[in-house]
Amino acid sequence: MASSRRWAATVSFFASWFFFFIIIFQVSLFRVPCRIGMCTSPVEVTSSQLIATELCPAIFVQALLYPGAIAKAFNKNKTIPSFGNLLKLYNLTNMKKHSAAIDLHHLEIIAGCYLTVGGALLGLINTGRMSLFGILLIIWGLVREGILRKSANMNPMKTFQFYPAMSIAVVFAALSIRKDVRKLIRSSRARQVGKCMRSKAKYM
Repeated sequence: MASSRRWAATVSFFASWFFFFIIIFQVSLFRVPCRIGMCTSPVEVTSSQLIATELCPAIFVQALLYPGAIAKAFNKNKTIPSFGNLLKLYNLTNMKKHSAAIDLHHLEIIAGCYLTVGGALLGLINTGRMSLFGILLIIWGLVREGILRKSANMNPMKTFQFYPAMSIAVVFAALSIRKDVRKLIRSSRARQVGKCMRSKAKYM
């Protein structure tokens, strides 16, 4: 019993941290239209919404964007941007001039991005299902947009697209739930014990 708890705690701990790194370093998970043009990560969508709706100070959004900006700079061999220039770098300086009509069509994606970012941050303190719900909501929003655009004889791949890293994010989000991981471990051990018992019964 204690062994399964330790294994579940270890797996969920590392999964939560890997999921956090995927989200906070803005690994490209999808491609969707947003207020800043095209967004490829939940942090970009969330940041644009926070700035546009003025739900929190701009310095919080800058702190949220900075790790990903550093990672992108290293990846592209560019100089690390300054903290004060982040809003301009992400085209977030004139958000009030942009129309909010796009938000009404992508509510599932926006809500999913909020939950995903919040789950990634809270998952470092206490693991829960917020991250998985957020990722699944984003997937449902993208699938829904694809279905609607195909029915309207439009090509969804021009604006809406999944990236391979999305599947990795789903796996880590699922493994970050300690209770579910523990159930998987216990069920796997139960099957192994059952196989051993059946193999012993054959030789008796």
